[in-house]
Amino acid sequence: MSFSLNRATIIGNITRDPESRTTTGGQNVVSFSIATSRRWKDQTSGELKEATEFHNLVAWGKLAQTIATYCHKGSKVYAEGRLQTRSWDDPTGVKKYRTEIVADSLILLDRKSDSPAPNVSTAAPTAPAAETPAATPSEEEINIEDIPF
Repeated sequence: MSFSLNRATIIGNITRDPESRTTTGGQNVVSFSIATSRRWKDQTSGELKEATEFHNLVAWGKLAQTIATYCHKGSKVYAEGRLQTRSWDDPTGVKKYRTEIVADSLILLDRKSDSPAPNVSTAAPTAPAAETPAATPSEEEINIEDIPF
């Protein structure tokens, strides 16, 4: 028996306004990026250090529409999805690669006065066309002040 898991979970800020488009088949897709940072204390100097990572994300269908409508550069979000690497040949024939998170769930963490958008998720990260509605009112929302880090 073999077991594998392809899951990415990040909390950070959107670094640029999401770019929305429609495929030739009529499917909505949005691309955006999220920055995450970590801080630590240097063991030798005692100086506080920080490193930032930039993550490329893509979302499909209703989730893509919601992100395009409510998210913008600077929005704080919690995103979940699977990692996917695409490859293509550039115009000069050089093979290029891009690893991205295919988002199936996104929660806006901005204060309600900053961003009125709902929390959104989809049911099947491997099939963009299979979607479920946003979180029901009975589900608990994550409050940024409740996160212990």
